[in-house]
Amino acid sequence: MTSAFRVWTSWLLVIALSVVGATAMADEAPSVVRLWTNEAPGALGQADHDIPTLTVYPANPEKASGMGIVICPGGGYGGLAGHEGEGYAKYLAANGVSGFVLRYRLGSKGYRHPVMWQDVSRAMRTVRSRADEWKLNPKMIGVMGSSAGGHLASTMVTHFDAGKADATDPVECVSSRPDFGVLCYAVISMEDGVTHGGSKRNLLGMTPDPALVELLSNEKQVTKDTPPCFVWSTGEDKAVPVENSLRFVLAMQKAGVAYDFHVYQKGSHGIGLSDGKNGVPANDVHPWGKDLLYWFRQNGWLK
Repeated sequence: MTSAFRVWTSWLLVIALSVVGATAMADEAPSVVRLWTNEAPGALGQADHDIPTLTVYPANPEKASGMGIVICPGGGYGGLAGHEGEGYAKYLAANGVSGFVLRYRLGSKGYRHPVMWQDVSRAMRTVRSRADEWKLNPKMIGVMGSSAGGHLASTMVTHFDAGKADATDPVECVSSRPDFGVLCYAVISMEDGVTHGGSKRNLLGMTPDPALVELLSNEKQVTKDTPPCFVWSTGEDKAVPVENSLRFVLAMQKAGVAYDFHVYQKGSHGIGLSDGKNGVPANDVHPWGKDLLYWFRQNGWLK
């Protein structure tokens, strides 16, 4: 065996091992973190749907920005749509943003407000409290949601606190305020005629207290302290009227809160990153995904 041949075969071995290692990393299952080590407050049982969790999708190390997003999938507060959870997380992670998909408790399993809000609040505190571990900037932690998950995200950007300084649980000492919000064809209002009826029933029950309807009509809860938001919807959405997004953006405008707002002409409800309809190939990202990354860059969060 010549010296040149030995060198050549050695390089082939290195390349092969690198490919195997990269494949193993790509196939590695994301980690799942329970929000509470013990039973979650208000838990109705011990089944999976009674245990709120975060599934962690770390950012691509070559592009990691320090940004993190808690992602609330839609599903009418009765289910959790995978393409609005894992699908978003993988897209964001590939572009340098760590995604944390929240499995929050659901109305279809007997839960009502404030349980869902408790879950997303705890998720925000958990990600921020573990920022060093997950290589995040604790001042670049946001929340994102679609449809009913968008309502939960809009609840988070309008109902937050600085944490409880005297709490015995260190996670509860941390602020739940998102640094930014991403609202995708979101349910915002609980008002009849504007809201999504199924989401409202699953969240508040059949005969909700009018005061609670007012409190969770989040367009009415925007203040100057609401974080900046990226908001988008489509003109063809028949399930969640675009008026939800319009009301929220108008409230932000009046409060002096920064926002980026898009209403795309085409697209049915629940399209996620792309549903393959309206001439958009299923393997192509809808323009909102690219617009979101552009907004991140505009604000100096993403390189």
